[in-house]
Amino acid sequence: MATTPNGSVTFTLDGTNRSTKLPVLKGAIGPDVVDIRKLYADLGVFTFDPGYGETASCESQITYIDGDEGVLLYRGYPIEQLAENSDFIEVCYLLMNGDLPNAAQLKEFRKGVTYHTMVHEQIRRFYDGFRRDAHPMAIMCGVVGALAAFYHDNIDMSDARQREIAAFRLIAKVPTIAAMAYKYSLGQPFVYPRNDLDYAANFLYMLNAVPAEPYQVSPVLAKAMDRILVLHADHEQNASTSTVRLAGSTGANPFACIAAGIAALWGPAHGGANEAVLKMLGEIGHVDNIPGFIEKVKDKNSGVKLMGFGHRVYKNFDPRAKIMQQSCHEVLAELGIKDEPLLDLAMALEKVALEDDYFVSRKLYPNVDFYSGIILKAMGIPTSMFTVIFAVARTVGWVSQWKEMIEDPTQRIGRPRQIYTGPSQRDYRALNARG
Repeated sequence: MATTPNGSVTFTLDGTNRSTKLPVLKGAIGPDVVDIRKLYADLGVFTFDPGYGETASCESQITYIDGDEGVLLYRGYPIEQLAENSDFIEVCYLLMNGDLPNAAQLKEFRKGVTYHTMVHEQIRRFYDGFRRDAHPMAIMCGVVGALAAFYHDNIDMSDARQREIAAFRLIAKVPTIAAMAYKYSLGQPFVYPRNDLDYAANFLYMLNAVPAEPYQVSPVLAKAMDRILVLHADHEQNASTSTVRLAGSTGANPFACIAAGIAALWGPAHGGANEAVLKMLGEIGHVDNIPGFIEKVKDKNSGVKLMGFGHRVYKNFDPRAKIMQQSCHEVLAELGIKDEPLLDLAMALEKVALEDDYFVSRKLYPNVDFYSGIILKAMGIPTSMFTVIFAVARTVGWVSQWKEMIEDPTQRIGRPRQIYTGPSQRDYRALNARG
């Protein structure tokens, strides 16, 4: 794909006369990598990298992150430019196809998504099998995976056209499935999608409309939702994306692969960060309690963490957070929210953290989860739906990564190695001989 040779590294195994020269590969941008594929063949040893934090598992042309500089690029385009100038469907086209569309391409792509938003009517019956209080992510895992039973005519992944149709179906139907999960939890009738609304507005419509009265989608709220979707569309080889790729490497159908990604995203260490922000704000309780909370955060022995600040990848300001901050204030102004205690508390905490040298020196800036949680809360969306909305946004990233993997001739089935630390070989003992 895009890697080129850039020298080599020589490894020598101590205590032996064995050594090997491994190539160093250079991508378009970012750190060089050592190609270790012949390490075991040459030296008889593997590498050990729990969590794959120092290991590139694939080549990709989709997303690039520079955490030290606070850079996020989709296909080379800065996220700030896309969030300002593109809508989510245009970003979907970019991620899937490699470049921004012209007017005719965008029109055709938008049509392809719009006319796949309805789900098979029999899928409605699936929801009756879930308890009313089932977590929406549990429903998402089940229903998205079940799409393979309805669209089994388009799961031959060797056929480029079938891959394209499957991609359209996933991007288009996941918001509908998500909105149905929400309505089911409320005991309200399901709301069908509307082809006259754009992607974000249609999603808000399905979440909020009821048959008893008309519902008008606010352009400001639709724009905020669109930005949330754009900012969460892809994020390199994170846990859920890696899960999708690993599942896809087996030849599993795309609906099963995306369901696997949803399951991985459900983990609180991955997709639940914005829920954790609101939980933290609830525990603080009042603006007057912020100084005491901040002191606990600074105390290493307290176990108290400042949620929604800092990021594992970004060691500078999360570029998505700057955009989300703007949307946050726009949404609060649109809704006329001035006396919402939780939101007032969040704004006060933001101000303190941005001015406190302890957090500034450690680069613990508000991240995208801090602001997205506030926005969704202001919109009246319950915390149980936060990760679901994350899944709606990330579906296009998962599909793009899955599609890239399928079309990569060098891709093999995923098979990580391990260090075995259990018992060495031992003989079976009869039951009466065991102590």
